[in-house]
Amino acid sequence: MTENEGGGILNVRMFGGFALDWNGKAVTGNTKSGESQFAYLLQLVLHYREKGVSRDLLERVLFGERDIDDVHHATRSVIYNANRKLKTMGLPDAHCIQQRKGVCHWTDAVAVQEDAGEFERLCREAESEGNPEKKLELYLDACHCYRGEFLPAQTGVLWVAREARRYREIFCSCVEAAAGLLREKKDFESLVDLGIYAAAANPLSNWETVSMEALVELGRYEEARKLYDDTVDLYFREQGLRPSPRMMELFHRLGEQMEHRYAALDDIQEKLEEEGETHTGGYLCSYPVFQGVYRMIRRMMERGGQSVYLMLCVVVDGKGNRLEDKELLGELSRKLGNAVMKSVRSSDTVTRYGNGQYLVLLVNTTRESCSIIQRRINANFFAGKRRMDLQYYVNIVECLLGGERKNPA
Repeated sequence: MTENEGGGILNVRMFGGFALDWNGKAVTGNTKSGESQFAYLLQLVLHYREKGVSRDLLERVLFGERDIDDVHHATRSVIYNANRKLKTMGLPDAHCIQQRKGVCHWTDAVAVQEDAGEFERLCREAESEGNPEKKLELYLDACHCYRGEFLPAQTGVLWVAREARRYREIFCSCVEAAAGLLREKKDFESLVDLGIYAAAANPLSNWETVSMEALVELGRYEEARKLYDDTVDLYFREQGLRPSPRMMELFHRLGEQMEHRYAALDDIQEKLEEEGETHTGGYLCSYPVFQGVYRMIRRMMERGGQSVYLMLCVVVDGKGNRLEDKELLGELSRKLGNAVMKSVRSSDTVTRYGNGQYLVLLVNTTRESCSIIQRRINANFFAGKRRMDLQYYVNIVECLLGGERKNPA
């Protein structure tokens, strides 16, 4: 990378948002230029500065499907105005953006350092590096170059969407490679940090499992359990997703590896008790715990002869369709959870199964009682004008695998 004659470098941020600074001074950022032709032009020309941008691509990005009488002249005008603007922002008068033979270039007179380009350079160096310590250092540096999705405000633009997907895949490969090297070193403290960073830079991609794995290896079980609970709640709230198989595997491994110092049985029993003296409503628990309760009850049914039902409660719109508004669905999920907890007995087990969905295990009850509970939930859920609806699915729990799924109640 060549520095300009004045000795300055234009730093370009593409990950997590678009921003420029010239010799440490902000030139432009997301707020004022995120949707302007000036920003579109700079993003293209700076990102593809080595090979240039074809006139056809530049015109498609700047003007889309708009009917322009002389699109070539309009493009030259945008470039001219952009160069004037860059000069007023403090860059040298070097005609930063130039057109030659139908290709738009960034001038060699102004050096550029782009985070996306630096990210790719570090990844290439890491792949070819033979020394494990240096390789790990390069992979970690590359990971920390990626501070979020590539130009997130422009994901509707085709070239941006392609690059965003490509960089996301490279980032995932870097994290996996770095995590593998950290496991080999048994550097689990750094593995915790890597998982936290990856989850923040690439949300809802299951990177929390990296930190959870490391916390289990370090014996920090309470932190691992809290991370699991927080992650499951986040994924339910944002995407309506249940824990991934990897997260479930780590949760069960966590339970197997938790060690407790020797203690008298009375002390152990006291810690097993729920907090508080009285408990009303159902027993609310995480999905893995619910799964364990379900399996245990099925075993107990072999001797007890109890009648047990599994009920799924789902929030839908007035036409019976799943809600698409995530914010509204999150609010209604909390409301449904409260309604379910108020409506079932303390011996019933409840878990959130997804955004707008709750599972209830009803022990020692009847089909008629299931209908009564549904009416109670409706009464606790609905208030005022009814624009939403609830659907119920009920299966009988049998000792052997079976039970036919019923129609919505």
